[in-house]
Parts: sequence; structure tokens; C-alpha cells
Amino acid sequence: MFFLTPVLAAVVCILIVWIFTNADRSMERRKEEPRARAEARPWVDEDLQDSTDLDQVEEDADESQESEENVEHIAFSHIRYPEKEMVKRSQEFYELLNKRRSLRFISNEQVPMEVIDNVIKTAGTAPSGAHTEPWTFVVVKDPDMKHKIRGVVEEEEEINYLKRMGHRWVTDLKKLRTNWIKEYLDTAPVLILIFKQVYGFAANGKRKVHHYNEISVSIACGILLAALQNAGLVTVTTTPLNCGPRLRLLLGRPANEKLLMLLPVGYPSKEATVPDLKRKRLDQIMVTV
Repeated sequence: MFFLTPVLAAVVCILIVWIFTNADRSMERRKEEPRARAEARPWVDEDLQDSTDLDQVEEDADESQESEENVEHIAFSHIRYPEKEMVKRSQEFYELLNKRRSLRFISNEQVPMEVIDNVIKTAGTAPSGAHTEPWTFVVVKDPDMKHKIRGVVEEEEEINYLKRMGHRWVTDLKKLRTNWIKEYLDTAPVLILIFKQVYGFAANGKRKVHHYNEISVSIACGILLAALQNAGLVTVTTTPLNCGPRLRLLLGRPANEKLLMLLPVGYPSKEATVPDLKRKRLDQIMVTV
């Protein structure tokens, strides 16, 4: 009995050391896992993340927030086309938009500002959560301001390509021959920067909730792209990662606005090329139940 006690004590000590050693290793693995997951996932700019979590805004917006319960309702005006006309119009619209491409070679030829006004008015017809219309379209024509915007974008995009985006993301972009050099930000006659308003203000100065502002502004961007194509202009959708705060300050936009998209707009340059890409077939994108 006395002989076994030291042996048992030694076994217990070994077990205790083994347990603590494995616990330390487990803790180290837990610390490494988030880092590994972060490296595996593409990096995303905060301005581009969905901002539908409006707890703080809702705390600030009380019952005195503007109410639209008494908005007058009027008769809906609608044009119903014959079936053959519907098919024809839908086919023609598809063919028009199927020619849309993301173009990075844009001429410096000026475009009529009336056209820009019209396409932005068209984008403003988009549906929005509770009709808050949470969008701001900043049109930049001044060459000095365009060059400053290019400087900010290229500085941040170089860091994105070299550090933030990760090997997988950069590799996926190689077939498109893109990099952090954005010459079109200087040459395009017009830049349209689309900001989402994450909240607004009621008449009494209180913050006003902008429901689904991310989705609403994204829909408006889609309509804007269609309007530009319809007008015979070209663009490329750019989401300048990590540039939002600096561009917001540069353009003097308020704190409740976050940059969602930047569109250089104009005519295609004479030497313009695009990747020979194919779109998915209807049976690959549509499911009928």
C-alpha cells in the first residue's frame, strides 16, 4: 500500500500535466481558427456590408417620427399591352441589356448633362423600404476632383490587391486583366458615386429609420445601369474597397451616407475591348415550380 502511493501520485501528476498541456494547445488552436477563417474569406469593406441593423437609429427615432399613415391614395394608371406586343417588348429589352458590358476603356468625349439628369431620375424611381428613398447620387465632372478621387482609389486598391483581398480573389480577377490602376477615373467625362443613406432625419431633427437601405439602393443601381445602357452610354461597376470614408470627406458628404458604388460614365474609347465572356443560359438561372 505504501509502495503504490508514490506511483499513484506520479501518475496523477502526469495526468495533470497532460491535461493542462492539451488545454493550452486547444486555446492556441481557437486563437488561430478565426485568423485562418479571416484569411480564407475575401475581405469586405465596412461601407459595403449590409446595414439593416438599425437598433441605434431606432432608439433615436421615437413616436414623433414623421408618419405617412394619412398619405392620399390615387387611382393607378397602367398600360396593358397585347400578348404579342408584350413578348416583342420583353425580347427587345433583353437584347438591349444583353449587350451591356463592364467597360474599362472610356473616351473623354463629353456627354449631354440632360442625359445624366434623366438616367439618375430613372434610378430614383426604384422601390425603397417604406418609401424612404435612401440614395444620394453624386455627379463629378470637375477634372481636379476626378483626379483626387482616382488618387484615393488607386492608393487603397493597391493595398487591396497586395494585402487585403487575398490570393484567391486576386487570382479570380486575372482573367479580367484588372489591377489597381484606374485610368478611366480621369478619362470618363462623368463619375457617379452612389451613396446609401443609412438613416435620415425627421422634421423634428430626430434620426429617421431607413428600412432596407442596402437593398433599396442596390435596386436603384441596377435601374441606373439599365438606363445608361438604354441611353447608349457605358460604365463599369466599381466598389472601391476601403475608400468610402475618404471619398465621403473629399466630397463633403454627411456621416449618414456610405459609399456603395462608383460608376465612371461615358462613351467607349475607339480601342475598347472586353473579355469574351458568356452569360448563363436561362435553364441555369431560372427554376419554375
